[in-house]
Amino acid sequence: MAKACILSVSGSVLTPGEADLFKAQNPWGVILMGRSCVSRDQVRRLVADIWDSTGRKTLIFIDQEGGRVARLKAPEWPLFPRGADYAAIYEKDAELGREACWLGHRLIASELASLSIHADCAPVVDLPVPGAHDVIGDRAFGAEPEQAADLAQAAMAGLHAGGVASVIKHIPGHGRSMADSHLQLPRITAGDNELSKDFDAFSRVADAPMAMTAHIAYEAYDPGKAATVSRYMIQEIIRGRIGFDGLLMTDDLGMRALGGSLAERAHASIAAGCDVLLHCSGFLKDPADILAEMTEVAEAAPVLAGRPAERAAAADAIAQQAEPIEPAKAWQRFHELFPNVGAAE
Repeated sequence: MAKACILSVSGSVLTPGEADLFKAQNPWGVILMGRSCVSRDQVRRLVADIWDSTGRKTLIFIDQEGGRVARLKAPEWPLFPRGADYAAIYEKDAELGREACWLGHRLIASELASLSIHADCAPVVDLPVPGAHDVIGDRAFGAEPEQAADLAQAAMAGLHAGGVASVIKHIPGHGRSMADSHLQLPRITAGDNELSKDFDAFSRVADAPMAMTAHIAYEAYDPGKAATVSRYMIQEIIRGRIGFDGLLMTDDLGMRALGGSLAERAHASIAAGCDVLLHCSGFLKDPADILAEMTEVAEAAPVLAGRPAERAAAADAIAQQAEPIEPAKAWQRFHELFPNVGAAE
């Protein structure tokens, strides 16, 4: 049975050690970072090798939002807009904004599915506020919950139409962060009245198949403890108040917002109510170090069973639901909406 974790690959090819780890631990998913994406043929070979090592068509994830968060880069792959670019259209014409966002993400899905990548860590549903850290910034679809959720629904629909499962992030809201959780634990001091706006955006997309947690402490509820490892934040806020019942994965356990060993972080996340552990090794370069960290996380991960397994199966099923599209016609329309975006350089 699969383990409740998503692991990564240290480079453009699967090393023998990684293949052995995947065979022994059978992670539910594998995420491809930029270091693993060089060319179309190379990515296809890498995915085939991952599947060979696990003995099944393991769900392959990637961060492909568009804008500055894109693991597939030009000139090998097309460029796609930022969340702020869709927002700019929406604010002039909401219907056109929804069309643009659906189409952009449907085209992203086509790119991903052609590589056998069927899960995208997108869209962002966070609401940025003035003066906050720019870790979210132009990735957001807007500062109001109605607009952000409307565009996020269009993005999810576009991805799902292309057979790619979406992962909304970063639940219950990262936009107020004054620090980068890659480097330290942000502490949000806003009260319940202010945070209700952030939660509202996620409530409007609570039907998403998957969500990624925020490594942020919400001082009004569980001071000093990141939501990822807070049972209160997961059970009372994410599952209860927001109403999200899909698969809940951690943000990268390797990020410095979380203290303790990787195994301790893993156990705390599962105990708090996360379904799946995500580990990307974003700070490491040496394949041996990456393998050691992945091994620690995989060994700490439980077997995927019960309700988490049912949620995982629902996400897996989206890969079987792709609808046809006419690529030339779709790209023509996309270029009409974004004359300077959407084509490889």
